[in-house]
Amino acid sequence: MALKIDHVTVLVRSMAASMPYYDALLPLLGFEKTKDHIWADGEGFFFQFKQAKAGTSDYERYGPGMNHLGFAAPDIATVEMVRDCMAAAGFEVPEIQHLGGATALFMKDPDGIRFEVTYYAPGTPVVD
Repeated sequence: MALKIDHVTVLVRSMAASMPYYDALLPLLGFEKTKDHIWADGEGFFFQFKQAKAGTSDYERYGPGMNHLGFAAPDIATVEMVRDCMAAAGFEVPEIQHLGGATALFMKDPDGIRFEVTYYAPGTPVVD
């Protein structure tokens, strides 16, 4: 039996800089704010944000630790909607990528934590 992941806690360098990003992104991904700095998907999964301790290292792309969080989109229009809404909210958003049957958007929060929103065409593996 596989245990279900129930939460992710993200430590941010600055709550003031990071929370506007998550206030814009997480509702687009189907999450609802339940408490200050806590969002839920309604099915028992939570994102929790806390202030990182002073003097800790910044997130590094290929260093140890979490590389990115991936969310499956039901269609390409959803990937485009997330891109457009995040850009309209004033955040830097890269171009959508087309990767062997997948249509993917890779974004970074103010601390460099990456979020992927991808539509997988039928038969396209999520991970390989």
